[in-house]
This record gives sequence, structure tokens and C-alpha cells, in this order.
Amino acid sequence: MSLKHQYLSFLNSTSLWNSGTSCEFSIFNFEELIKNAIHPEIVQINIGENEVLGKRVEHFFEYCITSSDRYDLLAKNIQVFDHKITIGELDFIVKDLQQNKVLHIELVCKFYLYDTTLGDGLETWIGPNRKDSLLQKVKKLTLKQFPLLYKKETKPILENLQLDVSKINQQACFISYLFVPITLKHHTFPMINNNCIVGFWEKSNAFTDEQYGNYQFYIPQKKDWISNPKYCNTWFSFEEILPQIQTPLLQKKSPLLWMKENEDSYARFFVVWW
Repeated sequence: MSLKHQYLSFLNSTSLWNSGTSCEFSIFNFEELIKNAIHPEIVQINIGENEVLGKRVEHFFEYCITSSDRYDLLAKNIQVFDHKITIGELDFIVKDLQQNKVLHIELVCKFYLYDTTLGDGLETWIGPNRKDSLLQKVKKLTLKQFPLLYKKETKPILENLQLDVSKINQQACFISYLFVPITLKHHTFPMINNNCIVGFWEKSNAFTDEQYGNYQFYIPQKKDWISNPKYCNTWFSFEEILPQIQTPLLQKKSPLLWMKENEDSYARFFVVWW
């Protein structure tokens, strides 16, 4: 997948919370940022071929900030040390020129699946491999990442940037891609921005020729997960893709699949091992 297509797909991402939802912390206005973002023919971003998805999203976010008329990037990826031990990192320090405020922004990009067996709150949203959850990430933000700004070890860094910690506003830019059980594709979910729902998930035993035999598929690398399937040029039949998903499933990894229904219709979904 080309860098340009990844970037254009990033500009179609959605914040998990917005003005119409409630959250424990202040939310950065991501929708406004991408609405005014530039769409260049050539994306001038230096990203290594092996950069992981999270780092790619950081680069795209930085590109939007630095090309914006509203924001000035003051610092990024600020590592904080206690002696020689890293105790954390501040993602972005940004000046909002429109409101004359300094922002500490923590950037998050997560993929979550809705599991009805886990309750009815934020705990129902879990990672594809059940190793993380939305609730865990919210707790990490509130208990570790945001408090890092006020640690004594951070003070000299802010002083070097000539910043007063008492005048810094903290916000989260929480980009998310949500997948729901196929039976709940048209359901409205509480507490989150439902525009983040981009696909569904299936149990491996439900991924059958009877249901999916007429479509074409592709398994993107994780660094391409945010990309729109319409940019994909390589497709496999059901018979060809079936053996490709067996290896990750045996390793207890849930593969993301792109599905081509016709020339103008695409879908994305996880086949889960659990």
C-alpha cells in the first residue's frame, strides 16, 4: 500500500469520542484537523518501510499539525527519565494559535471488537486477540500518561521549552476502528461515536464457502490496517484465502480481512480465533 493511500485513509479516520459523547478527559478536535488537512499529490513524510502502524499514525498526525494554519508543533515524543530509566513519553506539545493555548496531546489509534459476553460498558470493547481493551487504555491515559506531565522529572524539560505546566491543557486524540458482531451491524452503541464502526467480526467456523464463496479477499499487513480496501490491487478467492488465515488462527492471532464484494463495494472484518 502506498504512503499516499495510507495518508488519505488516515484522513478518513474518526475520533472515538466527539461533542456528542461523554468522556473522562478532554478530547482533541481531530475532525476539524483532518477537515482542513491538505491533500498533496506527493506526501512529504519520511517513514521507513518497516515502521509499525502506531508510528505511521504519529507521522500522519504530525504532518497534519505542521501543515495546519491553526497549530504550531512545539515538541514531540518527549521521553521522561528518572535517572537513566525511561518512565514515560509525552506524545505532542502543540500551540493552538486560534485559542492561544498550549496543548499536551496523547495520540491513540486502536482497533477494538465488541464482545457481548463482557458486559455492557466500555469493557465490552477488546483487542482482536483479547490482550487489551478500551477500558484498560482509558485507565492508562488517566492514571499514567496524563499525570506524567506533572512529574518532577518532567519539570526541567518543560522549563527548557519555556512552558508553564499550569497553563498546559491536556487532550486525547483517540482514533479508533471498531468491529461488531455481524448480527449487530445495524445496532447503535452507547458511550462511543458510532461512526468509528468500520466492519464486523466472525468466528472462524462461520467463515464458510456458503457465506463467503462468491467474494474476493486480502489479508493486509498490520501497518496497512487503517488503509481503505479500495486501494488494494491484489485479491484472492475464498479457496485461496482460507489456508492463509489458518496460520495466524493457530497462533491465536485474529487476522483482519478485506473483502471485495464488487468493483464498488468493499468490507473489512476480523476472523477471530476465540
